[in-house]
Amino acid sequence: MEVTCQCGHINFKTSLPAPLALYICHCLECRLQSSSAFGASAIFPRPDLPTSMFSQLGTFTRPAKAGLMTCYFCKGCGSRIWHEREGVEMASIKGGLVKGLDWDTAVHLWTKRAVVPIPEGVVSWEEEPLESDA
Repeated sequence: MEVTCQCGHINFKTSLPAPLALYICHCLECRLQSSSAFGASAIFPRPDLPTSMFSQLGTFTRPAKAGLMTCYFCKGCGSRIWHEREGVEMASIKGGLVKGLDWDTAVHLWTKRAVVPIPEGVVSWEEEPLESDA
């Protein structure tokens, strides 16, 4: 799938034709990051980008419930590109940057913090599912 930031400086194809999972997260951190009512993330293996593209990315690291999280963003336009947890090969690529996602498959997380209604009939969790639940 094609991933492109707002200014186009960061663009790449995912290593898989579809995400392993698609989440719409209503937690405070995702709302702050997206400046919206929720954040959307598509789970893919960590992008394998050329070194030249990494020089166009900025990063910051923050603590998360599951350990340290490194967040990558475009230095040109500020778009968050993906975030990843320490020691995990998967990346949460920001859904708005991925062309062609099937939004009907999205799972809603942290719905107890939602500030907008959750659509009826979707898979949802009040918090984050345990690895054994997902």
